Amino acid sequence: MNATLAPELTVADRCDRCGAQAFVRARLAGGFELLFCAHHGREHLNKLRDLEDVQISDESHRLQPESTNTDAIR
Repeated sequence: MNATLAPELTVADRCDRCGAQAFVRARLAGGFELLFCAHHGREHLNKLRDLEDVQISDESHRLQPESTNTDAIR
C-alpha cells in the first residue's frame, strides 16, 4: 500500500477523552500529542487553533461514505 494514500490515523488510535476511534490529532510544542474522536475534535478544535505551534490533522471526512454514481446502477 502506498504510504501517501494511507490515512495517518488508524483504528488503533483512540480518543483521549472517550476512547472512541480518533480522527483528529493535535501535535503540540514539545512533542505532546492529543487524539480526539470527531465529536471531541469539533468540541476542542477552536481552542486548539488558538495555541501557538500546534499542528492539527483532521481526518473526520473519512466518516462520510464515498458518493456513488447511482445512474450506473439503473
